Amino acid sequence: MPIEEAPAEARPAFERFLAERGNVPNMFRTLARRPDIMTTLAQHLHAVTYTGSVPVRIKESLAVYVSLRNTCRY
Repeated sequence: MPIEEAPAEARPAFERFLAERGNVPNMFRTLARRPDIMTTLAQHLHAVTYTGSVPVRIKESLAVYVSLRNTCRY
């Protein structure tokens, strides 16, 4: 879903993704059809990614590694 077509409830999360990552992940573009679910998931992802003492780059690298080990195609 293009950002400009997102429901008003989803736009703050989209703007946060753009500010932090430079893009809105496709999963969240799809979930924007259910803004209540998308917003909750976006808050959870933010808490996991941007809090704690482990650097963001390591967390993201581990996510990619786990995906590869599980032969995740996406």
